[in-house]
Amino acid sequence: MPQFDPTTFASQLFWLAVTFVLLFIVVSRFAIPRLGEVLEQRQKLIADDLDRAHQLKAETEEAIRSYEKALAEARAKAHDVLRAAQDDIAKAADERNKAVNAALAEQIKQGEARIGKARDEALASVRDIAGGAAAAAVSRLAGLSPDEATVQAAVSGVMKESA
Repeated sequence: MPQFDPTTFASQLFWLAVTFVLLFIVVSRFAIPRLGEVLEQRQKLIADDLDRAHQLKAETEEAIRSYEKALAEARAKAHDVLRAAQDDIAKAADERNKAVNAALAEQIKQGEARIGKARDEALASVRDIAGGAAAAAVSRLAGLSPDEATVQAAVSGVMKESA
């Protein structure tokens, strides 16, 4: 193999050094700056993306705060509307209850008046019936016929005692 021939070592080392220097110059002048530019662009792009992400995060947090504030206001307003509706319903119910109570009180008053009238009529009937029964009992038992005023006075006296 010619590479291992010691007589050509000097020329091989020369060309190795020349090739290495040329390759070093090409790499250091063209490839490394280009790689540096790409890395800087990538770093700049990453930094811009991170800045944009922070900005979007801040905007999102602000939107969430605005949403929560609007939601709380809407809930408070709904609660107020509900409370007002409940108050209106309670007032309407109270007014209706008062009207019904007044109507019932009037009906009770009329009923008591009818009952009182019926009681008075019944008592008058009882006096008449008691007077007739007492007159009949006296005439059968004693064979006497008492006058109507005496019988009514006796029945009234007995009814006063039992009342």
